[in-house]
Amino acid sequence: MLDPAHLATLAAVHRRGSFDLAAAELHLTASAISQRIKALEERTGALLIRRGTPCTATETGLRLIRHHDEIALLERALDQELGLAAGPATLRIAVNADSLATFVIPALAATDGLLFDLVIDDQDVSQDWLRRGEVVAAITAHPGPLQGCDTIPLGALRYRATASPAYVRRWFSDGVTAEAMAAAPALTFSDKDRLQTRWAAARVPGLTRPLLPTHRMASSHAFVDACRAGLGWAMNPEPLVTRLLADGNLVELIPDTPLDVALYWQFTRLSAPSLAPVTEAIRRAARASLVA
Repeated sequence: MLDPAHLATLAAVHRRGSFDLAAAELHLTASAISQRIKALEERTGALLIRRGTPCTATETGLRLIRHHDEIALLERALDQELGLAAGPATLRIAVNADSLATFVIPALAATDGLLFDLVIDDQDVSQDWLRRGEVVAAITAHPGPLQGCDTIPLGALRYRATASPAYVRRWFSDGVTAEAMAAAPALTFSDKDRLQTRWAAARVPGLTRPLLPTHRMASSHAFVDACRAGLGWAMNPEPLVTRLLADGNLVELIPDTPLDVALYWQFTRLSAPSLAPVTEAIRRAARASLVA
């Protein structure tokens, strides 16, 4: 049987990226952390951590971390069934920034007795975190499901191509043409963000493979602020810009041309009992913010 304390140490090193940070989290010395990892590697006969900056788990290490997470959740569920005192469990979830900024925070706040370790990544790749076993659940654009996982459709997050009125007058005085779009600065969350190019390719004649000039900023709320300030245009989640569109602080580049991104809640079947309150809260919050 693998030592649960050693497995917890392995998870901490991988997730914090260093022996020192893992030691601080677990209230141990870095030497003790190193000894635990060495003992676990000797026990399994495999390299579990790639030492570097940051330290990362190998494929075998990730499998053991997934085992650790599943056992911790099962033990907590058993404690609750038996009426025993159960400390807060930590759930590691992958979620895209726009979902976090619109409906996920209220859902998490509606649950008790849980701690959340959120991995922020694009909805097109968040499923990969679940596939690798680094999270127990993910909000993703992929319906899946993965092996050993279940999927619940949440609805679609609606985006609007928005900018300030002054920005539109400056860059699109003759309309949203391919020539204007190729010169007007956009906003991009990261290299994984394809929303702006997807909308432009679908809505702007002659711009089938757009290469847009762009600012980069990894913040949903900063996107809205930057659009209001006239820095660029962007695909903003409708829940974040409804009021700003109504009062004229923002306008759509082309009226009534939304882009809907279907989202799904995926989770491992072993974690389903412990995730049940979160799953229900996510579903309720999604119904209030997403389109069917």
